[in-house]
Amino acid sequence: MKQSNDEGTAGLSFESNRLAVLGLGHVGLPTALSLAELGWQVTGTDSDTSKVRQVGSGCAPFYEPGLQELLSKHRESRRFRVEENVEEAIRSSSVLFICVGTPQQEDGEADLSQVEAVARVIAQNLNGYKLIVEKSTVPAITARWIKRTIQRYAPANTYVTKTLEQEESPMALQPSDGVHLFDVASNPEFLQEGSALQDCFSPSRVVCGVESERARQILTDLYRPLNCQIVVTDLNTAELIKHAANAFLATKISFINMVGDLCEAVGGDVTQVAKGIGLDPRIGRHFLNAGLGFGGYCLPKDVRAFIHLAEQHRVDFSFLKEVERINNGRVDRMLQKLRSSLWVLRGKRIAMLGLSFKPNTDDMREAPSVRMIGKLLQEGAVLQVHDPQAMPHMRQMYAEEEGRLTYCSSPYEAARDCDAVLLVTEWEEYREMDLPRLKDLARVPILIDGRNLYDPNRMRQLGFEYYSMGR
Repeated sequence: MKQSNDEGTAGLSFESNRLAVLGLGHVGLPTALSLAELGWQVTGTDSDTSKVRQVGSGCAPFYEPGLQELLSKHRESRRFRVEENVEEAIRSSSVLFICVGTPQQEDGEADLSQVEAVARVIAQNLNGYKLIVEKSTVPAITARWIKRTIQRYAPANTYVTKTLEQEESPMALQPSDGVHLFDVASNPEFLQEGSALQDCFSPSRVVCGVESERARQILTDLYRPLNCQIVVTDLNTAELIKHAANAFLATKISFINMVGDLCEAVGGDVTQVAKGIGLDPRIGRHFLNAGLGFGGYCLPKDVRAFIHLAEQHRVDFSFLKEVERINNGRVDRMLQKLRSSLWVLRGKRIAMLGLSFKPNTDDMREAPSVRMIGKLLQEGAVLQVHDPQAMPHMRQMYAEEEGRLTYCSSPYEAARDCDAVLLVTEWEEYREMDLPRLKDLARVPILIDGRNLYDPNRMRQLGFEYYSMGR
């Protein structure tokens, strides 16, 4: 983790070094605390008052490695504070990071109502120059709409009225006596849940979409302490980079899962195929892990949003529809392995290890386990489940029910007297399990490994009936 950089704030070209982060979710809170760690004065706020109060009390509202410790550190250092009043947070800051939610609608389009709402609040609280930085994942031309919204809802006489011809000019607004100017920038996040803080402090790149020299200078000064490549583009291009990056990563995952299915059919090993092709620097090894596919908030949502954007502009993105279709079939493929090994699922006791969509997070959004539990309960299976962090969230979707669903305090308790074990999330705790003990506790030593966590030869030597994905 990089150390605080108090000296770095002196050279910035805006009036104060106070920043505001609007939204304290999985993007906003890590962003706010990482900026505080780099030496800035940061105010965090959210329209969810209960979340603001929870963060203000020193308790992180979700699990992310290192987040609680960093929150405690910068509440004490006073470089990070929370403000219940969103308007006051805006008025007291010069740079505003928009980190609100952009949830998916049924047709795949992003719901931008929270972005529009915060833009209107910003418009009503402009008391000097503001750089408004769009960090939420949004479709192209959203920054343009943020700018237009602020111009429309700012108090009269606050901004120069522009003609339609001026609308397309990056420098259309010019300083004049009594006129407060603002800029909108796009600065997409590339945080992975489970390593969000590491991604903040050691990014592969920082993308800054700007339309003025002033905005470019502020953002490059802000991120200079990270010593990484800063890619400066126009607004629309920056927005497209985020969706294109996530769509490509999703494509790699679906591709290797498709190859994994062929490996099973012809007797190959997908892990060796992934190694063989991943060593090619043009391809790379990352995101070539066959298994249950991708989940979480970003990849599924961004793929659908990218498809929707393309359809709006009559561009053929049917290729990405196939990526999504392959991914959606991964849960059914794993359950088919379970049915093939147990025959009838009704009344069978199944242990499920892992609920979150990936390790080192408690996030259940688009997690394969959610669909899996629903299907298994529908077929009459009895479930014993465990996860190191995510069980409280799963309880909100599926309440514990005697004889149907039990939440267990350990993977060993989940495996007791079960007819099969499903490995759903590759937590390190499961990698280091006492596998002979697990086998002895199970009624039938069947283990179906949805993440290819274990070595097949060792598992069979231990006496497991072992199934994995693509091997």
